[in-house]
Amino acid sequence: MTFAIIKTGGKQYKVAEGDVLNVEKLPSSAGSGQAKTGEAVFEKVLLSADAAGEIKVGKPLVSGAKVFAKILEEGRGKKKMVFRYKSKTRQHKKKGHRQPYTKIQITKIAP
Repeated sequence: MTFAIIKTGGKQYKVAEGDVLNVEKLPSSAGSGQAKTGEAVFEKVLLSADAAGEIKVGKPLVSGAKVFAKILEEGRGKKKMVFRYKSKTRQHKKKGHRQPYTKIQITKIAP
């Protein structure tokens, strides 16, 4: 089984060809306001393994390795509520936050 560990958005993901996952929002160049489709290339590959069992571990990155992905959609996650409260003073503050994400599908892992 071919897989890789990539780093994007301050997080690490174990990916294989055909995987669909949500990552932190990627910068996009085309259009605005609608779901954008296109290609994404991840060059920060920390580890890659091929079907023959050969494993390459980067120090810190594997040189020359790339992971190609297709951008399926962009969106925002579920709303998280932030509530601050100070007792005995009638002070409270309620605020919501929706984290943006990009949904991608891994198309190719190049060693």
